[in-house]
Amino acid sequence: MYNNRSRGFTLIELLVVIAIIGILSAVVLASLSTARSKGSIAAIQSNINAVQTQAEIYYGSNSNSYGTQAWSSGAASACTGGMFSDSTITKALAQADSSNGSGNIDCVANGTSYVVAADISQLQAPVSPQVGNWWCVDSSGTARQETATAFPTAAISVCP
Repeated sequence: MYNNRSRGFTLIELLVVIAIIGILSAVVLASLSTARSKGSIAAIQSNINAVQTQAEIYYGSNSNSYGTQAWSSGAASACTGGMFSDSTITKALAQADSSNGSGNIDCVANGTSYVVAADISQLQAPVSPQVGNWWCVDSSGTARQETATAFPTAAISVCP
C-alpha cells in the first residue's frame, strides 16, 4: 500500500543532524582557542628564557657586564642598549613581542643585573581572566610569572 513512498530523509531528520554537527563544531572550536592561547604563552616563555641564556653568554663575552639599558616598557624594539644589542636577544624579544600581540616587553640592564618581562595577560583571558600577568626573567636565574603590580618600575634589578 505504501510502496510508492519516496526514499530519503525528512526535513526534521536533516535539521537534527545539522544541529548535532553545529554543536560538535562549537565544542571543537572552543578547545582550539584554549590550545592556541596556551601555545602562545609557551612561545613567549621559551623566547624570554632564550634571552636569559643568551644574556649569560653576552655577560661572559663582555668583561662580565650586561651593559646599560634604561628602563623600557613597550615594543621590544625599544630594548637596544647593552645586552639587548645582541642579535639573538633582539630576535627572541621580537618573537615574544609578536606572540603576545600586545607590544608590551619591559627591559632594563645596569651592568651587573638585568630584568626582562613579557605581558601574557591578553593570552590568558580566554582561559581564565588574570589581567596583568607577566613572564619575567632576570640575572639571578629567576624565570617565573609575576603580577602587573610589580611592573613597570625602573628601580628593580630582579623579578619581584
